[in-house]
Amino acid sequence: MNRLYRSTRDRMLGGVCAGIGEHLGVDPSLIRLIWVAITLLSVGIGIIVYIMAWIIIPEQPGNSGKIPPPSGNGS
Repeated sequence: MNRLYRSTRDRMLGGVCAGIGEHLGVDPSLIRLIWVAITLLSVGIGIIVYIMAWIIIPEQPGNSGKIPPPSGNGS
């Protein structure tokens, strides 16, 4: 079974929507739009759920999404 992780590559805030999109095989932008719609229709409950998911869902292991320092020899 494929585990759910927060994305480190396609994140805007915490990587929750991108992680859900990767897990479901759906474009993360679609997940973000759905999340915004739910947040607006539920008078902000989506924000609380997002913060809880940010805390609960672990970050994707391996690639931290950071640019590695240059490994040149100074030449």
